[in-house]
Amino acid sequence: MASMDKTIHGDLGTRLKGAVALVTGGSRGIGKAIARKLASLGAAVAICGRNEASLRTTADEISSAGARVLQQKADVTRSGEVEALVKKTETELGAISILVNNAGIGLFGPAHEKNEEEWDRVLATNLKSVFLVSRAVAPSMIREGRGDIINISSLAGKNTFAGGGIYCAAKWGLQGLSGCMAEDLRGYGIRVSVICPGSVATEFSGRGPKDATKVLTAEDVAHAVAMVATQGAQSFISEVQMRPVKKP
Repeated sequence: MASMDKTIHGDLGTRLKGAVALVTGGSRGIGKAIARKLASLGAAVAICGRNEASLRTTADEISSAGARVLQQKADVTRSGEVEALVKKTETELGAISILVNNAGIGLFGPAHEKNEEEWDRVLATNLKSVFLVSRAVAPSMIREGRGDIINISSLAGKNTFAGGGIYCAAKWGLQGLSGCMAEDLRGYGIRVSVICPGSVATEFSGRGPKDATKVLTAEDVAHAVAMVATQGAQSFISEVQMRPVKKP
């Protein structure tokens, strides 16, 4: 915990002062690290998730460092809850200038052994939610003439592996959606980027135990998000691929 505290405690940074960030799945793991990082750079941060206790804990950590934070329980696969989340964020914190679509789940195993409910859960959480939240946030970004939409994808969106059928389908779809959104929105001054990490040491339901010396950390992914969010106004980092130094 001490190492995480150094990320946010002390004087807040100013590189994102005035920015408002919305991080989906922001109560734990990668989303929590991203929310803390953006807050440490001066952004006001809204986080959403399905677990109220985890949301409250993360929000308390961020606010205790002096950052403005909003927590909201929301299912980002449901358009009504997404619209309510975006409206509340804009009302309490201001126009959203950074959206990080991080919410995701993983279910692994041969595709022919999976059922329809599992398919629907993964595609809805990992792909449909990005469509719904981005669609809800885009109008205000268009009005402002700027914004960053940063989608947390995966190297599984560029590679295939045994047992990854449903997960890869969602992440490959996310790659395509992100690329098309980038072309649709760049004329309005809005950048749509994807971060593609390899294995990350989190509570995420992956393919089994991970050797901590051969995986990325949640803070590594947060660093990449911060890099994208703080790039120069004329720059457009469209994709970041991340791998641990040591091969798993």
